[in-house]
Amino acid sequence: MSKWLRSGRRRDICVLLAAAEDGELTGQRLKTRLENRYDTRIDPKSFYGALEAMEDAGFITKRTEGIAEKYSLTDAGEARLREQFEWMREGLREA
Repeated sequence: MSKWLRSGRRRDICVLLAAAEDGELTGQRLKTRLENRYDTRIDPKSFYGALEAMEDAGFITKRTEGIAEKYSLTDAGEARLREQFEWMREGLREA
């Protein structure tokens, strides 16, 4: 498994992007949804650093629309997310 999947925050970002109605979310909306899930404030530098690392690794893409940056999963990101869930599903069957 690649290093990026070791971070729960990065996995959760991928889940939120996969669940997005139009397949993408603005950075602010993504951050807000994650904060609501965790019920805590996330440091912007840490959050956007995670997005940048995932983009550099090729798991998400970013595009600019007006003043907003929108993020979406790449095929590679979706494949890794599906691998993660399959691993979790197998673990649950064994329990």
